[in-house]
Amino acid sequence: METIQVSIQDRVAVITLNRGRANAINSLMVDELQQMFQNIESDSQVSGVILTGKEGFFSAGLDLIELYDYDEAQIKDFWQRFIKLTESLASFKKPFISAINGHSPAGGCVLAICSDYRVMADGKYIIGLNEVPVGLIVPENIFHLYSFWIGDAKASRYLLEGKLMNPQEALEAGLVDEVVNPNTIRTAAERQMKKYIQLNAETWQKSKMNIRKSLLTKVGSDQTETINAMLEQWWSPQTRSILKTIIQNLKPANT
Repeated sequence: METIQVSIQDRVAVITLNRGRANAINSLMVDELQQMFQNIESDSQVSGVILTGKEGFFSAGLDLIELYDYDEAQIKDFWQRFIKLTESLASFKKPFISAINGHSPAGGCVLAICSDYRVMADGKYIIGLNEVPVGLIVPENIFHLYSFWIGDAKASRYLLEGKLMNPQEALEAGLVDEVVNPNTIRTAAERQMKKYIQLNAETWQKSKMNIRKSLLTKVGSDQTETINAMLEQWWSPQTRSILKTIIQNLKPANT
């Protein structure tokens, strides 16, 4: 694996995003996360997953620098696989906790809201979906994931204004479940994981799938229309101009 690191201790897999300083998400990371979660779900020796990043960055979101240069076929393929990844993560049966140890806007937030529980490091960090101000249309299934945790009305308002929250705001909104000292984030995630895995695994997993039944129906629905609208907007001159400006500012953070 080139973009993630995986370790297993006490039947818990810790997946650490490990791509550059900001953990920007590209095609390879999408593929490696997809493969790893599939492997873990079928591994009877692993009871749950903790997903984390590096100090300062959980994930800065999609790697716009790389994606900007994709041709039409490549960007369509990327979005199809990214949306498929969100579906896979949201339907992952075993306990899944995000230890958000830094900034987590846009795509980073998307990964986090697929999990069952989110612990975020306290500090001058941001989390949220800020795609609209960037000129990107948020896929319908991602809106449903967002609103599952914070409610439809709040998710609509926050998404349309591209609201980014600090840890305390995210806690108050229900987007994260705990805010802790950065030095204790791993301990907090492991503590919550122990609460989950000490319970009967079959009962827990079936309960999770039952609770998420309506959500997973929405998340797994055909996203062709949404993807087509996204791609049309992606290639619009206005969006390309916004992206180009953002990329000029992002380049130092993605090295």
